[in-house]
Amino acid sequence: MTTRSRSHTRHRAAAATAVAALVIAGGHILGATSAHADDAPSPPPGTAPPGTTPPGATPTGSVPPGTEASSAAPVPIDSNSPGLKIPQGGTLAPAKVLDIAEVVEDLGGEQRRQETNQNVMMALQSEVLFPENSAVFNAQAAARILAIANEINQQKATRVRVFGFTDDQGSYEHGQELSKQRAEAVHAELAKTVTNPSVVFDIRGYSEDYPIADNSTEEGRKKNRRVEITFPRGSDK
Repeated sequence: MTTRSRSHTRHRAAAATAVAALVIAGGHILGATSAHADDAPSPPPGTAPPGTTPPGATPTGSVPPGTEASSAAPVPIDSNSPGLKIPQGGTLAPAKVLDIAEVVEDLGGEQRRQETNQNVMMALQSEVLFPENSAVFNAQAAARILAIANEINQQKATRVRVFGFTDDQGSYEHGQELSKQRAEAVHAELAKTVTNPSVVFDIRGYSEDYPIADNSTEEGRKKNRRVEITFPRGSDK
């Protein structure tokens, strides 16, 4: 073989080796990119593991009806658009104080006072007014109801709601009858002291409806057995 032929052969071999090296390197690069793309990222703390859906959450890959995802760019908003401005001659609504409730409960939970900007509600547990399963007052009931009647007079209330409630023990019908009888007994005692002759009383029995505590415990059931007296606050408050 001539010197020129050997030199040409060496050049071809070197070129083939370079091409093979590029192919191998390319294979490593492609392989590395593919493996990175297949690795699932770790979920943020507090999120459900991949493939699970927390209660009440939307399954992965789906969206609630009416909120379908879109790849379109957000619609630009013109801050000078007439639709974003108060029409000529329009005015803002008058300022309004939010109705914030303040709740005070005595240590034994026998009496609870809830007061808002508009109303006062006094809740008395049935045990402090009546014997068990009875609508006949005990000895201490009159003094508690008298204190509420005096406040109704001070507030000059013209409408008073007296609602009775029980726990979920026994039948609903029996609870409804007992709660109504207890509300009527409280109304009759209030009427002895409330001085406004035009006051209107609204008396109802709700049985086990509208519990304020857990009926699965005796402590909760005791709070649910109650009579609520609600009346508006006076204008001077």
